[in-house]
Amino acid sequence: MTRGDQRERDRQRAQARRPAAKGRDDGLTPEQRRERDAKALQEKAARKAAQAAGGGADAKGGKNAKGKK
Repeated sequence: MTRGDQRERDRQRAQARRPAAKGRDDGLTPEQRRERDAKALQEKAARKAAQAAGGGADAKGGKNAKGKK
């Protein structure tokens, strides 16, 4: 059964990639994480409002009314 060996190799490769993936090991407490995320959301909302107020492109990624760029 060669498939069993392949599964084991796939598990090892996945485990080797795991530390590179974004995780919760950022050293923050849940309160600090909530504050950081809230600040990021506020900044994103402010950028989106500024883009919508700027005219030209609308707030939906710069597409015109027909959905074309």
